Amino acid sequence: MLSSLPTQRRWALAAALVLAASHHVAPLAQTSSDWPSGPIRFIVPFPAGSGTDVNARLIGERLSAALKVPVVVENKPGADGSIAAEAAARSKPDGYTVFVTSNSTHASNPALRKKLPYDPVKDFAPVTLIGTAPLLVLVHPSLPIRSTGELIAYAKANPGKLNFSSGSASSRVAGEMFKTMAGVDMTNVTYKGNPQAIADLVAGQVQVMFCDAGTAMPQVSAGRVRALAATSLTRASALPETPTVAESGVPGFEMIAWTAVFVPAGTPEPIITRLNARIGEILRSPEFRAKAGATSDFAPGTPQQLGQFVNSEIDKWKRVVAQSKLEVE
Repeated sequence: MLSSLPTQRRWALAAALVLAASHHVAPLAQTSSDWPSGPIRFIVPFPAGSGTDVNARLIGERLSAALKVPVVVENKPGADGSIAAEAAARSKPDGYTVFVTSNSTHASNPALRKKLPYDPVKDFAPVTLIGTAPLLVLVHPSLPIRSTGELIAYAKANPGKLNFSSGSASSRVAGEMFKTMAGVDMTNVTYKGNPQAIADLVAGQVQVMFCDAGTAMPQVSAGRVRALAATSLTRASALPETPTVAESGVPGFEMIAWTAVFVPAGTPEPIITRLNARIGEILRSPEFRAKAGATSDFAPGTPQQLGQFVNSEIDKWKRVVAQSKLEVE
């Protein structure tokens, strides 16, 4: 059939066939040192402005420069991260989809939900932990509350009158755990993400929030909300003068959030190894840490370490949810 066409058209058609064939075999090439040859997509399960999103964008910008390809951040908030996790899990395991997430999708949700549209262990391959961070206990400045003890006293004197906002599983569970351990009655109001949840706290629509430090600190620094305590056992590096909940009247209280990087299960090991090395270099760099600020303790490690950490966190969150007497949905 080709021989019946003019020479110029035969060459054009042959070139088109070669190009189509090259596109067809491209995924096989991506298992080798050819990766990456195109844009990488970072899926983030929370809105722009959340702590996870900020870390993803800082890492993505530097990873783009290191690998010389675009890195695009795609926010998919909702359902405590389940929407984004499902999208990431179903993506092609070729190294071009990276899931930058938190304990919400990989530890909290398995403890809070009977059924998930993804498996946090089987559907993902770990790349590296990004870091850990405490939550901050926040109140609206109009409240006559300046300590955790005063918050407990006020809540007990006004049962059911305080609303606490939450835009992530960590935020919600921290509030529920506080209710149980402090013996107070507050009502949870849920949001798609912590940026929206803290916006309503600033506006006075809710009175209390347990919020990740990355999202909270700009509002705390501006005086729009008041930070009472950190949920870690040691004081937050971002607010060294602010006590912990445990040292403020609720002994043993601890809630730590974390962020990490995963790829869809089946992604070739050489790509995972390269991603781990590059992201680890970024997280260890003084320039990155200066830009990210003191809201997280960055702790990159191996994929194997992250895998072990996730399994231990799933077990821990199941215990926390049971102790908080939360109903599993």
